[in-house]
Amino acid sequence: MCGIAGIVALNAAAASPSREALMRMVGTLAHRGPDEHGLYRDKRAGLAHARLSVVDLSSGQQPLADTGDTSWIVFNGEIFNYVELREKLIALGHRFRTRSDTEVALHAYRAWGEAAFERMNGQWAIAIWDSIAGRLVLSRDRFGICPLHFCEHAGRLYFASEVKAIFAADPTIPRAFDPAGLDQTFTLWTVVPPQGVFQGIHELVPGHVRIYQDGTVREQVFWQPSYPENIGALQGEFTGSCDDAVDRVRDALEAATALRMVRADVPVGCYLSGGLDSSLVATLGRRFAGRRFQTFSLRFADAEYDETRFQRLVAEATGSEHHEVVVSRGDIAAIFPEVIHHTERPILRTAPAPLFLLSRLVRERGIKVVLTGEGADEMFAGYDLFREAKVRRFWGRQPASTRRSRLLERLYPYLTRSPVQQQAMARQFFGRGIEAYDAPGFAHDTRWRSTGAIKRLFSADLRAESQRRDAVSELLARLPAAFSRWSHLAQDQYLEVQTLMSGYLLSSQGDRMLMAHSVEGRFPFLDDELVRLANSLPPSYKLRVLDEKHVLKRVAEPIVPSEIVTRKKQPFRAPNALCFAADAAPEYIREALSETAIRKANVFDPASVTRLLGKCQARTGDGDLSNADNMALVGVLSTQLLHQQFVASCPSATHVRGLSVDVDREHREERLHVA
Repeated sequence: MCGIAGIVALNAAAASPSREALMRMVGTLAHRGPDEHGLYRDKRAGLAHARLSVVDLSSGQQPLADTGDTSWIVFNGEIFNYVELREKLIALGHRFRTRSDTEVALHAYRAWGEAAFERMNGQWAIAIWDSIAGRLVLSRDRFGICPLHFCEHAGRLYFASEVKAIFAADPTIPRAFDPAGLDQTFTLWTVVPPQGVFQGIHELVPGHVRIYQDGTVREQVFWQPSYPENIGALQGEFTGSCDDAVDRVRDALEAATALRMVRADVPVGCYLSGGLDSSLVATLGRRFAGRRFQTFSLRFADAEYDETRFQRLVAEATGSEHHEVVVSRGDIAAIFPEVIHHTERPILRTAPAPLFLLSRLVRERGIKVVLTGEGADEMFAGYDLFREAKVRRFWGRQPASTRRSRLLERLYPYLTRSPVQQQAMARQFFGRGIEAYDAPGFAHDTRWRSTGAIKRLFSADLRAESQRRDAVSELLARLPAAFSRWSHLAQDQYLEVQTLMSGYLLSSQGDRMLMAHSVEGRFPFLDDELVRLANSLPPSYKLRVLDEKHVLKRVAEPIVPSEIVTRKKQPFRAPNALCFAADAAPEYIREALSETAIRKANVFDPASVTRLLGKCQARTGDGDLSNADNMALVGVLSTQLLHQQFVASCPSATHVRGLSVDVDREHREERLHVA
């Protein structure tokens, strides 16, 4: 993947984008694309690109033009079916100058318009500038794997893969938190596009195209998740047996993994967590890897989080060249400011930090691309949240039943402080609102309620602002018309995809940590064909009674070690607040959480933060911290660091020297040379 950026004048009064501004933008994105950098500029628009060379290493430099040099594209990501699309375009008379998927994307848009994006199977953020029509087209992949931010300021549109590039472009762009973005984050764990964390800076909604032309802007959907309606009867539902589903899922996953292994001109490795999903991807990936296949795993100094035994079991079974990095609480604390520099948003868990270290290890071993198992839990109902919702709905039909509520004991076995350990407390916590088991958002209300409690730490100003809005109601008001006709499980999956997966797992924990060290992540479980199939399956094929990912386990049984297939689900976790509460914690923590810094940011109440920090410090010996306190301290610290790095100061840019593409039509000259 790469980094893209650009500036477009939205009206005649706006000045042409300057070369210096574009250079600053691409300079902030150098970590996303260290191999080559390029610029295009005319009187209306400027495009910038930082390239991570993965496909067509010898050509395909960007910005890239069509054969008439009138349309230009900057592209971040991969179109995995570009070979097949290229053949169709050649049959239509298109001629190509490179072997890159970038050129295929440009020609596809010229051939099919916005419908081109429906044909693409991949992950992307794309900007296409038609210099004759004066039209800018922005597109983002179905799940938002590739980031794309935009901002309108002083008659110009600024867009970029990362917010820091927009801030670097023009020092007059306001730098302030958006209260709505903070309210969403401290309720839903993430912002939901187009909402952003910073005022005036938005995210393009995944699966959308946004078009600017003639002083107008329009946006349309080319894809959104869909599921069978009125389960058991209607078009779109998979009608085969569970055995048939296993065969179809196996074939689709093999094809998706093969595409992501072979459509690269560099070696492809694999993350290996020790769970079912990454183990299955690694096992299939090994088939297409050639002689050498490298896998990468995280180990933890804290035994509670460590899965080394399972990781090594799969590595041995696949015969991979296996690499590990051991992460301690001190390691997490030491790199946390860098992590937030790349997430560009508050986070409530430290889990991105170990993945930052893992991607660094990947790059040190000479690998640019890794497969991961992300998306399997959302597509095949793997989370305890889905099982929890099923138990609560079953209980809600007979709320007085004590036998039904005891099913809660089957949940969260991996947590030291499991919320189901004490029956009385569990019944009170999970029983709240149980009579509304048919309501939209029912499955997520316990998570949103717990997270929303952090807002008690907000400053008086932000608390008042937060009370004027309801992040949950705003989210539910935008549900698709068909939502009420989907199964309960489909409803739960849809909300999980739209919130936690897209905004947190694929962003803060995914793309941002990978690209911090110039590593591209690929996600076979988010392949377009596999997703369509998974979404069409009856709920019982995915969640059979309380057996999560039932069909996927059956796919794995013949090829993955049985100990992996049968082990209890354990999501990826890392030490949280205790990383920052120890006596030996880095000095930056005390500075960021000082009364002066808290008042300056005006997001949290200083006295409340002091009490929270003291409470966490008092518990460093026994480690007995609640889920709420863990989330609160990580959320406060990450927000304070974000304020220091993006609001109180402007992100700096890396100096970019050579340009592989340098087209400056503003001065009527074109200079192209290889850096």
